[in-house]
Amino acid sequence: MALISQRGNRPKTRPLTSPEDSVDDLALNQATQKGNVLRGVQQVHEPTACIEQLRRGLAGGHRRTSLKRLKTDVIDLFYQHRVDPNVPIEDVAGAVKDLIQQGKVKHFGLSEAGVQTIRRAHAVQPVAALQSEYSLWSREPEAEVLPTLEELGIGFVPFSPLGRGFLTGKITEDTKFDSTDFRTVVPRFTPENRKANQALVDLPGRIAEQKKATPAQIALAWLLAQKPWIVPIPGTTKLSRLDENNGSLAIKFTSDDLREIDSAASKITVQGDRYPERVLRMSGR
Repeated sequence: MALISQRGNRPKTRPLTSPEDSVDDLALNQATQKGNVLRGVQQVHEPTACIEQLRRGLAGGHRRTSLKRLKTDVIDLFYQHRVDPNVPIEDVAGAVKDLIQQGKVKHFGLSEAGVQTIRRAHAVQPVAALQSEYSLWSREPEAEVLPTLEELGIGFVPFSPLGRGFLTGKITEDTKFDSTDFRTVVPRFTPENRKANQALVDLPGRIAEQKKATPAQIALAWLLAQKPWIVPIPGTTKLSRLDENNGSLAIKFTSDDLREIDSAASKITVQGDRYPERVLRMSGR
């Protein structure tokens, strides 16, 4: 289970007791020791990157340096973030297929891709994983994406499984975000929408009391209970949150528990889009 995302290209070799370590470094070292870090994962974040730039990037010094620090010589999973409408997905899949044949990459992944894009890419090079937003308050993938992934044998990697922190119960309508915080431009995080969406925090909170857990652990355990091929990736820089996230593995739901959660969640209408309009236009293509 991947419970912390790789951040940058930090060396991971210093001992945990090193005075040079920040809390961030300690969390990453702990996560590595517990098997929670995704090693050898490369992501193309610039959707307009052309195919030749992709090939050059994987052949260059940046790749070699990154892989050396990760102590591997191959990228295990190479994601495209996100689908570029100006480049046929078949060309992207073909380029990654070449890289796989050259031994530079093992597996191909997509992010926030729509069903038809997934099928078209998969026909050229099998897609190993799709990384998209999915949580108790972002359930769009359930209608078409999850059935397609199950049919094709593709793993699902939900990002923001804790609703960018909202499902932890630590954020209220009165919470003030720093001006640099991405949530300041997310419609779902306006004070009015946070207040309206409080019921989605109360739901895992009630179950957490019954299970002697935290709301965050309930939200993660719910995701893990959906399908065996779902691997959520909550990010954290704090050791306490890392341990809390790992605690979700011990929580088991009965079929009655899951029906109760789904029944209660179905009565809640989420207010506000999960992204600003300009970002939403890049999703589900």
